[in-house]
Amino acid sequence: MLDDTLKTQLKAYLERLQRPVELVATLDNSATSQELRELLEDIRAQSDKITVVEKNDAAVRAPSFLIANPGTDSGVRFAGVPLGHEFTSLVLALLQVGGHPSKEAADLLEQVKGLDGDFHFETYYSLTCHNCPDVVQALSLMAILNPRIKTTVIEGGAFRQEVEAREIMAVPMVYLNGEVFGAGRMQLGEIVAKLDTGAAKREAAKLS
Repeated sequence: MLDDTLKTQLKAYLERLQRPVELVATLDNSATSQELRELLEDIRAQSDKITVVEKNDAAVRAPSFLIANPGTDSGVRFAGVPLGHEFTSLVLALLQVGGHPSKEAADLLEQVKGLDGDFHFETYYSLTCHNCPDVVQALSLMAILNPRIKTTVIEGGAFRQEVEAREIMAVPMVYLNGEVFGAGRMQLGEIVAKLDTGAAKREAAKLS
């Protein structure tokens, strides 16, 4: 699935993993599932901290896989095969689940950890979308930091029926708890500001 150059680059990145990472795949008999299985095996082969397991009876989209720490069910789920522009998002998710720190501001990261509520994001992207990685990476980081946040990243080409049913005309398109949350490029700070309704009160309290 990955060429030798990408494998070499990936191996170098994965040396930064500080703790084990488990890739939990849910696959069916489709050609896309076979592609995904090959991709996950290529990733596993680049680091002894990564394991791959299949749970094909899970009540989630197939093909998809969850990036998580062993023994947990919180992390980032990719539905479809995250290549193209989203390969970088995949690598970042692997590193951050594996304990590699984010470069985002510390106070913003603390704000994400403190978000009060249960948030399930679904983000539709295409392999050629230039604006999608910013959104995908922001929501992935949020799900890694806060177990009450779940994010599923969906490759529209692999799930055309969903795209048509939801009448999605452009990507990235983000749903929160089943309702449209936003479209187009969004940064982490913008997303958090929309969710953290108590931020203004906390700032006022600090000033007083």
